[in-house]
Amino acid sequence: MRFIESWIPATLVATRDLTPSIRELLIRPESFDGATYPVGSHINVAVTIDGRPETRSYSLVGEADRGGYRIAVRRAEDTRGGSRYMWSLAPGARLSITLPASLLQIDWARRHYCLIAGGIGITPLVGAAQVLARRDADFTLHYAVPSREQAAYLDVLAPLLNERLIVHVGNEGRRLNFDNLFASLPPDALTMLCGPMRMLDAARRAWDSAGRTVSDLRYETFGSSGSLPTEGFRVRFVDRNLEIEIPSDRSLLDVLNESGCEVIADCRRGECGVCAIDIIKIDGELDHRDVFFSEPQKRANEKICACVSRARGTITVDIRHRPDAL
Repeated sequence: MRFIESWIPATLVATRDLTPSIRELLIRPESFDGATYPVGSHINVAVTIDGRPETRSYSLVGEADRGGYRIAVRRAEDTRGGSRYMWSLAPGARLSITLPASLLQIDWARRHYCLIAGGIGITPLVGAAQVLARRDADFTLHYAVPSREQAAYLDVLAPLLNERLIVHVGNEGRRLNFDNLFASLPPDALTMLCGPMRMLDAARRAWDSAGRTVSDLRYETFGSSGSLPTEGFRVRFVDRNLEIEIPSDRSLLDVLNESGCEVIADCRRGECGVCAIDIIKIDGELDHRDVFFSEPQKRANEKICACVSRARGTITVDIRHRPDAL
């Protein structure tokens, strides 16, 4: 397994509201020694949703801080409840978290860098911008937000980056154009992006159209973001007379496992593909929220990553080929 989790106890030390919908939380593990972590790292946090234990993943904000781990959580109603739980916590709350792990690392051999953040996707890129600025690297950070009031950490980034920070504000008519941006990049530039699924899909299409090297675009997205509203849907099984409901606040993976149809999983972020299951029929529409499958694979609608992807209507699945299936 790529994602081996070591859980440790921690305490929520402090909170502060960055915007009306984004709250920063400072979490200090027990026996914390201020150890550094790679840029782009995240931690998993054990949460409780409607009395059920679940896990949520949050990017660490900025470079290592001797005070603890900083995360920022956007309060969103159209999610499975993790943000509501995190916002309900007060300083002093006891938590269980994993050690930092990085999935959005910087290739220090490059000469040019392009950072792109969409909304709360700024969180893993604050640290990247800080370390690139400290090294006086050739880079630009493009930060896309609906309004300046929703731009977290703008007060930190603006004086640090000056002209290297370009803010694309939707309600000011300044939207990010991927085609123009990618056409302007040097051939060897490394682009790092974090944002919602629609943004990532648009960026990957523009990247392909520009004929750029696939490995030069590195990204992280939100496991709960998609192209369709989050709503309940139904699942049928090709090999048994069984139909189950997937509520809007539960993942397909969790409900399948609770129903006795065990599906193995690893990252639970839509990145590794371990939990992918076969789709036999769709009476509705699939909402692929993973970053594992390619665009052609998603259009084929033959498999779905059960940990993050969803549907509208009813889907029929086949898990008979899995050695762990009952």
